[in-house]
Amino acid sequence: MGDVYSLVPDHVRLKLGSQSKVCLVNGKELFRKMRDEKFMIMACNTRIKHAIPGIMKAAEELDALVAFELAMSEGHVDGGYTGMPPQVYFETLVDYAERTGFTKPFIIHGDHITIKDASEASINKGRILIDAELEAGYTSFAIDASFNELHDNVRITKDLAKKIVDAGLGLEVEVGEIKSVGSEGEITTVAEAQEFVEALVDHNINPNLLAINNGSKHGNYLPGEEVHIDLDRTKEVHTAISKHGVDIAQHGITGTPLHLMYKFVDCGIKKGNVGTLWQNIGHEHLPDDLMNRMKQWAQDQGKNIKMATKPFKEEIDNIPDANRQALEDHAYREAKEFFKAFQAVGSASKLADKI
Repeated sequence: MGDVYSLVPDHVRLKLGSQSKVCLVNGKELFRKMRDEKFMIMACNTRIKHAIPGIMKAAEELDALVAFELAMSEGHVDGGYTGMPPQVYFETLVDYAERTGFTKPFIIHGDHITIKDASEASINKGRILIDAELEAGYTSFAIDASFNELHDNVRITKDLAKKIVDAGLGLEVEVGEIKSVGSEGEITTVAEAQEFVEALVDHNINPNLLAINNGSKHGNYLPGEEVHIDLDRTKEVHTAISKHGVDIAQHGITGTPLHLMYKFVDCGIKKGNVGTLWQNIGHEHLPDDLMNRMKQWAQDQGKNIKMATKPFKEEIDNIPDANRQALEDHAYREAKEFFKAFQAVGSASKLADKI
């Protein structure tokens, strides 16, 4: 069994200090070494911080690899809608890891660095976020220019990926826009996935992961709305791109039955994003008066309730201990079930065996 701390990037080790036992590893190395293992790493968008220690406790207990992530909308340099810019999110995660004695390898991932159009202003916004996440200590990144035509997606992704590739860190890319709940989108074809990946590889951009639209949705499913994830297409895409060392990232897992998740690993899925679940758990355990004011704010503003996270962040961060503990315990229970469904139990030791 090798030393997993050898996978901690040098710039992260400097930030953590020589005495730290926090095992924040390089996403590129994690995905590369675990390619042959049938498991998924759970990537948690923890918009409300009190879920983090519960997830860490479950990962420690089940010897599971885990990722923590925020998307551009959640944690841009202005804090996004969570009020946690990259440096704050990094410090929050490291502080919890130190205080809880969390020893298992994990990554911090810049989820959905989203470029919605091909303008220089939009691309530069992505550059600014990548710089901030690199400086903060993130170890993996997802560039999402899937809103654009394929040729622009390739061009933008190449541009933004350069610093990440030069740093030798984890890289996820996306083709086929993953829609939000209540909307429809075209399922990613094998041909466009193959063309996209090969265009990047031809320019020495070798992603670890490709996110595709396979029918999943972001957010809570609406009443009566069914989960339709095309695993046959997912497997076909993976077969086409796996020769380039690329696996699949699955987005929009909240609301997906656990029995279906068990099948994901057989389709080349290596990373599964879980975000809205932790928000739902958080909202369930916030004090009633706080939750009611957040709902009223969202109604008055005509916005999704998640947008209330930032204006109410100080109150959320300082909820009574009983609420905080109930939230943490609930996150712990759910995380254990997800780690099992993702077949991630024991994955931390398997990574160490490969070093």
